Amino acid sequence: MPYLVLFLRLLGTSNFNRNMKATFYLYIAAFFFVFTSCEEVIDIDLNDADPRVVIEAQLSDLATEQRIRVSKTVAFTESIGSRPVADAEVSVTDNRGRVYTFTYEDNGYYINRNFRPVAHRSYDLLVNVEGELFEANCVMPPFVEVDSVGVLQETLFGDPYYFATFKFQDPAGLANYYKYDVSINSAGFRFASALNDKFNDGLYVTHQISDLDTDMLPGDSIVVRRYCIDRRVFDYWNEFQSTNPGTAAPGNPTSNISNNALGYFSVASVKEFGLRIPEEIITETEGN
Repeated sequence: MPYLVLFLRLLGTSNFNRNMKATFYLYIAAFFFVFTSCEEVIDIDLNDADPRVVIEAQLSDLATEQRIRVSKTVAFTESIGSRPVADAEVSVTDNRGRVYTFTYEDNGYYINRNFRPVAHRSYDLLVNVEGELFEANCVMPPFVEVDSVGVLQETLFGDPYYFATFKFQDPAGLANYYKYDVSINSAGFRFASALNDKFNDGLYVTHQISDLDTDMLPGDSIVVRRYCIDRRVFDYWNEFQSTNPGTAAPGNPTSNISNNALGYFSVASVKEFGLRIPEEIITETEGN
């Protein structure tokens, strides 16, 4: 229930009291009533379009191995999601002039195994695909430390929903942007949420994080990656989470890569947090 999770997650990023939450739940009920009471017929154009280059580059200081995927879009009727590009030239250069060359391995992935980015440095991406150049820049933000990590249960319409919680002091006077990826029971990591401090700059903040597609359940083991990202990368993921969940024709977020490429170039500081959802948990009401 991605819409429900999105609503619940909003509660974890603001200072809602009980009366405000009660009112907010009424708005949720009204939303579902309206949403489920209408249908719209959408005609989708399935005509083939010219292939576009897609670059997916999420670099971080979690390890020394960095991976960048280069592919091209395919027609809607194709059985594959994208077509890997095997003959691109891929490199990243930092603001001290050091060049990191990426070597092709498989399925569109280009690898460098001796590259750990450093906070505050600027990085330039350069990808050459059949003579076309694609460029991007990203400054790696420092990591904002977390004070405590836990699991929270929210109950809505009698059903329990579980969230990983991250409590921390947001640095005052600075624009901070956060991205979370989640893995449940050793499955692959998936995007969970992108948040900023527009309304809580300098405050003590709690982020509530869940998987948009899979409910977290008692007994589940989860791993959350918390990234501190730059503004343009946040804009990409914020646009993704705002336009894609539940839409009939998901849109492509605005890329920070030149030459009409799709995808993104991110260099981020990150840490992993492992949690297990217990069989019994203190609910928010019980904890207040």
